[in-house]
Amino acid sequence: MTDGTEHPHSPQPEPAPESGGYGFPPGIPAPGGYGFPPGRPDPNAPNAPYGRSAPDGGYGYPQDSPDRTASGEGQGQGQGYGYPQQGGGYGYPQQGGGYGYPPGPPAPGTFGPPMPFPGEPGPAGPPGPGQDLPAAPFGEQPDWEAMADRSARERRKKRLWMVGGAVTVLLLLAGGGAFVLLKNDEPGGGGKNDVADNAPSTSPSASGSPDPGASPSKSYSPTVASDPSLLRDTVGKTNVRMGPEATVPQVGARHELTLKGTPTSYAQATEAAVDTTKSFSLSARVRNTSAAKGAHIVLSQGSGATFSFELGSDTVNNKQAWVFRVRTNAQGAAPTMVTVAAEGAKTVKVWTVLTAVHDAEKKMIYLYVEGKKVGEAAVPGIWQGSGPLQLGRARHQDAWAGAWTGSMNYIRFYGSAFTPEQATAYRKGELDAGARATGTHAWVTG
Repeated sequence: MTDGTEHPHSPQPEPAPESGGYGFPPGIPAPGGYGFPPGRPDPNAPNAPYGRSAPDGGYGYPQDSPDRTASGEGQGQGQGYGYPQQGGGYGYPQQGGGYGYPPGPPAPGTFGPPMPFPGEPGPAGPPGPGQDLPAAPFGEQPDWEAMADRSARERRKKRLWMVGGAVTVLLLLAGGGAFVLLKNDEPGGGGKNDVADNAPSTSPSASGSPDPGASPSKSYSPTVASDPSLLRDTVGKTNVRMGPEATVPQVGARHELTLKGTPTSYAQATEAAVDTTKSFSLSARVRNTSAAKGAHIVLSQGSGATFSFELGSDTVNNKQAWVFRVRTNAQGAAPTMVTVAAEGAKTVKVWTVLTAVHDAEKKMIYLYVEGKKVGEAAVPGIWQGSGPLQLGRARHQDAWAGAWTGSMNYIRFYGSAFTPEQATAYRKGELDAGARATGTHAWVTG
């Protein structure tokens, strides 16, 4: 049966005159034809010559036919279809030429001329007495070796596809597992404390809302196109100018504002980013690389004399801790500075999401580390300074203090006070639409 496809083939040479046929040993073929024992068919036998033959030869394994010679009479005992006992036959001939074996005239009982292939003309009719079956011509044969090679190549290709698919799946699974297991204390590393895995988005909408699970946009730029020293506010209109030693390189898939802890390594806006008389929430993903004790400020806002609020790390009870500190608007002998600290948390060489909240209605401030509330304090209100937003430093007693050494990104401000649930959802990248809509500013978010 064929599939209708014309397969490659090559013509075969015509058999030499008086040869035994295509692929057979030279010599005159034995009488009887293809697969028939020697002897002439009995024209009087039923279905002769293709059915039963005369007693001296038939199709199959004759048990006892007369001895014959090369002319049909003589030696041999009942050669039939199979392995003749004397003379060349199909297989390993004992004497004389056989199928493709040692040269010599074919012995009695060997194969005669080939029968026609399907579709080729066969004998015109039954031969008369004393006539042998005529040989039908061979047509062009398919190139069986080429077909076998092509089939083998296709099988190999299928195996390769199957193996390649399985390897790809395993690599994807292994890669996903490796990403989750990255240590979060390596420079630029991921891990459970890496906000880039699962919170907030790298492509904020016009409202500044996070888009959970979003990947960084390849076209994202953290700076203003016309001025690469300005950090671009992707939600509001408050761009922040970087100092001479501040940089914003792309590390892996995302950008980071990198500061060296020197007097010229900072970033400063031209105006205030927060109205401290109202409720607000602000957050940043930070990595401090300085182990020195004392203040290390991520961001602040105030005046030329002092700060209104600051977020970063500082020494608390002789140990470094994350802090959210505000200066209140209280008058007289009451303390004018309130601090909420996360004591015991690791503050060096670990990516951490810090979130500070001021609830003006409840007159409370809160600090969240990695989405978990670590402290709160009551305040009568926050003193409103007229100075601009600062990144990497704060104003203390008419001087700059708390220089930041390390990196930060995902700096976002909201005009609402996050609840504990919203702070946790923000860290997971699942902040609700209502809170997202209050976004006011966003810098270095991709």
